[in-house]
Amino acid sequence: MKAKSLDKKFDDGTDDILQHFDLEKVSRPNIEKERVNVDFPVWMIGDLDKAAATMGVSRQAVIKIWLAERLKIEAA
Repeated sequence: MKAKSLDKKFDDGTDDILQHFDLEKVSRPNIEKERVNVDFPVWMIGDLDKAAATMGVSRQAVIKIWLAERLKIEAA
């Protein structure tokens, strides 16, 4: 099937386009994980925990969010 035909089926919403894909081979780029260990001073852990509680997420999520924001800024 050509991309144009698939786009039309998707846009029309009349056909389940997933049947046209081999979902066993689907992958999402750049989501592979690699574990790293980082040592933080105790005061920083306390501040991270306060931020996490305020945001309603885990300490790890705060670190990921803040790092992603900073990396985005640095890339600009």
